Amino acid sequence: MDDDARKIRRPAPHDGCPVRQAGDGTWQVTGYAQARAVLRGDGTVQAGLGVETVEKLPARVRRPVLYRDGPEHREHRRQTAKYFTPRRVDEHYRDLMAEVAERQLAKLRAAGEAPLPELSFGMAIEVASAIIGLTSSRPGLRGRLERFFPEKFGRPGLTSVHGLYWLVRQNVNWLRFHLADVRPAVRAHRREPRDDLISHLIAEGCSDAEILGECLTFAAAGMVTTREFICVAAWHLFTDEALLERYRAADEPGRLAVLHEILRLEPVVAKLRRRTTAPLELDGDDGPVTVPAGALIDVYVDAANTDPSGVGAQPLAMCPGRPVDGAALSFGDGPHRCPGSGIAWRRTSSSPGCSPSTACAWRRRRG
Repeated sequence: MDDDARKIRRPAPHDGCPVRQAGDGTWQVTGYAQARAVLRGDGTVQAGLGVETVEKLPARVRRPVLYRDGPEHREHRRQTAKYFTPRRVDEHYRDLMAEVAERQLAKLRAAGEAPLPELSFGMAIEVASAIIGLTSSRPGLRGRLERFFPEKFGRPGLTSVHGLYWLVRQNVNWLRFHLADVRPAVRAHRREPRDDLISHLIAEGCSDAEILGECLTFAAAGMVTTREFICVAAWHLFTDEALLERYRAADEPGRLAVLHEILRLEPVVAKLRRRTTAPLELDGDDGPVTVPAGALIDVYVDAANTDPSGVGAQPLAMCPGRPVDGAALSFGDGPHRCPGSGIAWRRTSSSPGCSPSTACAWRRRRG
């Protein structure tokens, strides 16, 4: 077996079979082609990611786009796609990304050292805030996001002290983010509409509560996940001299190829969940496997991304330029594929952790 280049050790969730049913009735998909079929299928809808809580909201409250499916979801994605096109990224956000990266690097140069998660989170917050329209926040946005997205989540409930704690914490965090970030932004955008997501939501007639839900969805997708990927990309570059030299010597497409391969091996979101709305036929080892309607499917992105039938030989090795679609399934696929993937690549290649100047500083510190 080829060497495993991954930094994050991931337990194998299967025994090599691309489709199987677990003891609790949940279906597990680990094959690349099978995972893509689930994510692209018309007979599946979003599950997990707190969708069960969102479904309890009153029917009059519009769900965030992450939790919608079908024609309504497609229309929302069509209308907001303009905020994430490569052309818009180049024209509206590239200079901002460079400016924010330079400010973070200035902190590093001045202090001689700095925690990379803080530098990368600072960059992710500034860029995502500009795209969303969260530009009127009170001081402390980073702290509010840290509290809202802790490293480990508890389960809110009314039957235990632990559940009550997480229930109160969750609601307090919602309120803080609304009062300090979303409400000021909505008021500013109502006075002076802008070309960003919040102005689009206002024009659609969304309430403040609905805008809050969308902002939190994009904050999780555009801020927290970017921080994690910048850190793991830097981890690979700073501990692999050959990869670092290749990255520093490459043009932009070459650098992106390196980042694609890192993200293929180290997907920030390692598992996606879907629920079937109709029977779904997938290719198994011994022939077609039919997943019934109403079943939960866990798509193991980390396993699918290392399936040799989908990504080629030596699937655990670091081989930039593989003949696969970017980072394989690390941004998902189908209707719910991450709309901000283009922004993520530009932001990461400009980030304090992955810039050539940071690499030079790292090498000097290592002697």
